[in-house]
Amino acid sequence: MTALTTSPTRTRHRTYPRRASLAILCAGALMTILDGTIVTVALPAIQTDLGFSGAGLAWVVNAYLIPFGGLLLLVGRMGDLLGRKRMFTAGLAVFTAASVLCGVATSQGLLIAARAVQGVGGAMASAVVLGMLVALFPEPREQARAIAVFSAVGSLGATLGTFLGGALTQALSWHWIFLINLPIGVVAWVAAVRVLSPERGAGLRDGADYPGAALVTGALMLTVYVVVGSADRGTATTLLLTALTLVLFTAFAVRQTRARRPLLRPRLFRSRSLTGANAVQILMIATMYGFQFIGALYLQRVLGFGELATGLAFLPAPVALGVLMTTLSARAIGHFGAYRVLLAGLVLISGGMALLSRAPADGSYAADVLPPMLLMAAGFAAAMPPLTGLAMSGAAEEDAGLASGLFNTTQVVGGSLGLAVLSTLAASRTGGLLDRGAELVPATAEGYRLAFRVATGIAVAALVLAGAVLRPRSR
Repeated sequence: MTALTTSPTRTRHRTYPRRASLAILCAGALMTILDGTIVTVALPAIQTDLGFSGAGLAWVVNAYLIPFGGLLLLVGRMGDLLGRKRMFTAGLAVFTAASVLCGVATSQGLLIAARAVQGVGGAMASAVVLGMLVALFPEPREQARAIAVFSAVGSLGATLGTFLGGALTQALSWHWIFLINLPIGVVAWVAAVRVLSPERGAGLRDGADYPGAALVTGALMLTVYVVVGSADRGTATTLLLTALTLVLFTAFAVRQTRARRPLLRPRLFRSRSLTGANAVQILMIATMYGFQFIGALYLQRVLGFGELATGLAFLPAPVALGVLMTTLSARAIGHFGAYRVLLAGLVLISGGMALLSRAPADGSYAADVLPPMLLMAAGFAAAMPPLTGLAMSGAAEEDAGLASGLFNTTQVVGGSLGLAVLSTLAASRTGGLLDRGAELVPATAEGYRLAFRVATGIAVAALVLAGAVLRPRSR
């Protein structure tokens, strides 16, 4: 009789910390994801206030992206060695402190330096989150639900950044897009220290490949630098930096085959689900980031929307994402399987992008932007949770932090590549039409349509790759 009365209580005590832990991990990830987009809308105000040149202003974004994308893989592995809770809480502290420095910055140098430190803290906090989620929710159904909630929060943050950046800058000043992180970061850090379960890492002696860490971090940072700054450099310089990047990656690969304790163990890539999911994610994220960036430009430069109106126009997407991911995604995966749900999501993304590629110069938001945006939001809500689950299912427990860092790294690489390729294509097409005497708005719209058509092709490629590589093996 005693066992019957105490069992429910124990279940509640086990469930509550896990739910609280999920909320803390989501809050930490939300800050870092928001920071990737919230700055974009405030860039004109920052330029006016601090006197940035056009080329210098790009470093307000690049100074964050380069260390963030370059360090994800390394700090993910370090989380396995030192303890993922320790890495997460340290990342929150660094990110929050750097946010305050950004908010009080009165010079270009201080702002750029603080943004770089923000990128370091963001990488530390983000890289280990998926590994912690997998450990918290080992049962497949609960894990799918937790990943769906986490993915919904991440998608919400990426989309809300545009709206919040415009609202805070317009209502207060650009300083508040950084200072808003202070109360959130402090609360999240205190809660993380008190609630998250402590864990003992494997120790630095078990996998501390410092030469390999230096090679891969340098290669990833250079990759992000090449991509985000390609528009401001000549072709020869870009090719030279790309060649250097390939040399560093090759040296890292050779190092991993010879190191006694490699940083990135080759056995990790023997998992078809992990390797395939990361490859599919690069293509899918390239498509979605391209839509977010080019779509915002279409609203502003073709349809004449202002900054705040553009942010409001994107709000239906995170609402749809949040509802679908938290209510239907886990159920659909449990009923149909991750593979089928992933393919259905990629079909919806491809269809929505194909519709958007027809948006005319005299289009309207309600007819030409909102329907494909909701279609792509539904597709992303369907595709992202199973893709995340497939990627993490291919990693052993001792490699969970590394697999989490790898999955976050491919997100950054995919987003950076998508933005660089699609924005370059759009600008090139528009410039060519203007040189031939076309009017500005029709030429701009045609440039964006070309970018959307290429993005459609990328989404279809992701669908084909997922269908070929991630198909479950028959028992």
